[in-house]
Amino acid sequence: MTASTDTRGPIRRLLGALWSGLNFTRQLVFNLVFLLIVFVVLAALLAGPAVKPVQDETALVLDLDGVLVEQFTTSPADRFITQATGGDAPTELQLRDLLRAVEGAKADDRIQRLVLLTDGFRASGFAGLREFGDAIADFRAAGKQVVAWGTGFDQVGYYVAAKADEIYMDPEGLVLIEGLGRYRPYYRELLADKLGVDVTLFRVGEYKSAAEPYILDGSSAEAKEADLFWMGDLWQRYLAEVSAARGLADGQLAALINAFPARLAAVEGDFAALALQEKLIDGTKTAEELETLLAERGAEDEETGFRQVRLDRFLAHLGPAKAPTEAAPGVGVIVAQGAIVDGEQPQGMVGGDSTAALLREARDDEAIKAVVLRVDSPGGGVYPSEQIRREVELLQAAGKPVVVSMANVAASGGYWISMNADAIYADPSTITGSIGIFGLFMNAPRALEKIGIRTDGVGTTPLAGAFDPTRPLVPELGALIQSYIDHGYRNFIGKVASARETEVAAIDAVARGRVWSGAQAKERGLVDELGGLRDALAKARSLAQLGDDAGLRYIEAPLSPFEQALADLNRSARLQSLAVGLAPALALLGDEQGARVKADLRFILDAGDQPFQAVAHCFCDL
Repeated sequence: MTASTDTRGPIRRLLGALWSGLNFTRQLVFNLVFLLIVFVVLAALLAGPAVKPVQDETALVLDLDGVLVEQFTTSPADRFITQATGGDAPTELQLRDLLRAVEGAKADDRIQRLVLLTDGFRASGFAGLREFGDAIADFRAAGKQVVAWGTGFDQVGYYVAAKADEIYMDPEGLVLIEGLGRYRPYYRELLADKLGVDVTLFRVGEYKSAAEPYILDGSSAEAKEADLFWMGDLWQRYLAEVSAARGLADGQLAALINAFPARLAAVEGDFAALALQEKLIDGTKTAEELETLLAERGAEDEETGFRQVRLDRFLAHLGPAKAPTEAAPGVGVIVAQGAIVDGEQPQGMVGGDSTAALLREARDDEAIKAVVLRVDSPGGGVYPSEQIRREVELLQAAGKPVVVSMANVAASGGYWISMNADAIYADPSTITGSIGIFGLFMNAPRALEKIGIRTDGVGTTPLAGAFDPTRPLVPELGALIQSYIDHGYRNFIGKVASARETEVAAIDAVARGRVWSGAQAKERGLVDELGGLRDALAKARSLAQLGDDAGLRYIEAPLSPFEQALADLNRSARLQSLAVGLAPALALLGDEQGARVKADLRFILDAGDQPFQAVAHCFCDL
């Protein structure tokens, strides 16, 4: 046998050696990272701090520095990385977690009081805030104290703080309640005059104003009329609820806000003095002074000043909620949060395919006897909205009642997916309605002419090449699109009329794209009852003839094993020390955020293979 020889040239041998070295280095680095993770996990398991039991005279501290959501919009991996690296991504607070913690604390004799830290608290509407506020009121009704503190309060943070027995603010803080406003950029001059892009709007209904920013320089009279009507209702409710919670005289808070500059000048610009004078707060305290006060009222703690437990740790103590089984069936909750778009979508978006799949899962699960669809969506595409609506009908055909619980916004496509429910519940401040659809067609021959490019040619029919954005809009195409939009609107109001068991003309009278508050929608027959998630759950149990103690399961896309492990780490009080240790290994993972305008346009421009599409969307969030 003769020995083999390497017939490769010297350059190929050099490149091969470099490639082998690169492979070796890559494997070495990944193996070292893997060993680092294993080492940190084992170290945390063996030496990490044990879960401390909740002791007597403990305060449940809710640090509300984050965005109130119905469902996490980021993956467990993203949340874990943010926690591990101290990233700038906003923390998300699930409403269900806050409600469960407050409810559990109310029944726990070891929890003496609730402490609300409102700095950084944000919410996209008042429906979730009201449910949280109601839970706080129930906690107080059980004879337990609630204390709120902040370095300052905006109107979101103050709404929650007003539910407390006592409100304290940093001496240099301010209470600034400004009212409700809805302002957005308008692009007509940029698109038409500056860029030469022609935008044609096809719609039915003078109040369907979602696409006006692309064809006007400012809000239309109809849009201002409709917006001020529902915003005025929300604002009056805010004033009434805050005033009642703080024991303020009727009109006192409104008078203060309307004369704020003069009233502030009278106290020489001292916001804290004005807040005390108007009884908006009970006193001023620094964070250290608050800590001392709570220690005096409860029990001292060497590490934290006063005996306390935080949200994640307390949820871990509560353990998992009772889930439905075939032997003890219960209710499933499906969250439809975000814009409605085609296909499979992650949490924080409503996918036609993915949300329909969750509804099918509920239909096939023998342990689920009723479904609550929690809607927090301004709408989106007509087709994915119809996909979801059809699945609601199939659930009902399978003998499983469906109850819709409208959160902050359930408008346009958000109403489309709600209309067929056995019962629709809305918060008085839910933003709903906007029953209507529109389409936009953009073309840019004038933009090309600015740089000396023109389009010309021939076609065998009037529509041949009509969808080419470099050509002017031909009348035949405009007529075709308008007919399609007209048909879509008739389809929309016809389905609503059938679902609500009324005449099409009656629905058309309250539709035409007009937005309503939840209370206004109930007066017009678009929702059945005013109430929150707890009311909707009670109705679902009643329709399915289940007991009040029936189990509850949130039906969500299953997590991968890796995501589940990270979710467990996020919730585990024992393993919280892993965050710092794993940060170097996970730092390469990141989160991509789109610009506001791009997000606004996505549902319009991303039409897939379709030359145009009908859109049921409402730019009506606060």
